[in-house]
Amino acid sequence: MALFEVTAYDKKIYEQELKDFLPDKIFDIHTHVWLKALNDPKPIIPGEVKRTVTWPSMVAADNSIEDLQETYLLMFPGKDVKALIFASGGGSDKNNAYVSESSKRSGFPALYYSSPTQSADEIENIIRSGGFLGLKSYLNKTPKYLSVNEIRIYDFFPRHQLERLNQMDAIVMLHIPRDGRLKDPVNLAQILEIKKDYPNVRLIIAHVGRAYVESDIGNAFEVLSAAPDLMFDFSANCCESAITEVIQSAGVKHVMFGTDMPILRMRCRRIEENGTYVNLIPPGLYGDPKQDSHLREVSAKEAEKITFFAYEELLAFKRAAETLNLSRQDIEDIMYNNAVNLIEGARKSIYGE
Repeated sequence: MALFEVTAYDKKIYEQELKDFLPDKIFDIHTHVWLKALNDPKPIIPGEVKRTVTWPSMVAADNSIEDLQETYLLMFPGKDVKALIFASGGGSDKNNAYVSESSKRSGFPALYYSSPTQSADEIENIIRSGGFLGLKSYLNKTPKYLSVNEIRIYDFFPRHQLERLNQMDAIVMLHIPRDGRLKDPVNLAQILEIKKDYPNVRLIIAHVGRAYVESDIGNAFEVLSAAPDLMFDFSANCCESAITEVIQSAGVKHVMFGTDMPILRMRCRRIEENGTYVNLIPPGLYGDPKQDSHLREVSAKEAEKITFFAYEELLAFKRAAETLNLSRQDIEDIMYNNAVNLIEGARKSIYGE
């Protein structure tokens, strides 16, 4: 039995809109691989304020390396798809070990899911022993006494770790915090500071800095032009304006395709409403939509024309590519070459391979 259904409408979208647009080789720079059974138990804390949206957890309980590989076979038939993998759900020691083992089995490169409390020596030892190419972390690793909008990048990527990663020329996958998202002045200042103080860190701004709607962009790209070697991925981002602007501002060589799998297995169509995003979803598929303000169910009839989140993202990229008149080479760079060059550069710096 297949991992999930691919409908006639999905096949139509892929065959008519995406198959010929996409290159034969694809590299997904942003994916999560973990097993629920390996997660550390999380105690329920009365009154605890959630720091993240809840809807991604409704898509998949976990994502084994085999599930990820099957996802690509189902969604991108005829394409050779590889990925950069890292844990999720807080990055338990067991899941980090699972990612390392999965990387060795699949040949997919991996990042270590870190905690800010770890020393520089511990970080380097784990990276080298596990075959990792750098770090991924998240705002849920920060002290609980910080409110969501007090969190800064250094709270989950502390300077002592960045200094060691700078010495290693390693990758940092950065999911920026704060409600201001990409345009937040504190985020922008710290991104520039990191690139100034730790210029060898291979910094990736995930999700185009969470600019999921046009109003999230602000003057960010003008400010970030002071750091011309930044890399961006547009994982889980369907905002055509954000994808267009990041390619236009950062340049084709600095933008990479990513999905944020398994989330992009979700069936949804994303719209912008009142300065935020809403995921339109089929009825009954993802539990109670009232759990998250970013979810809204549509009628069963309308749901027949809702496809995978991954396809919606790629359709937004396709529209951006048409607007910018990107060449075939440009599309191949964004979908594959830029990621491979980044990965191989980090591998050579860390391991001399």
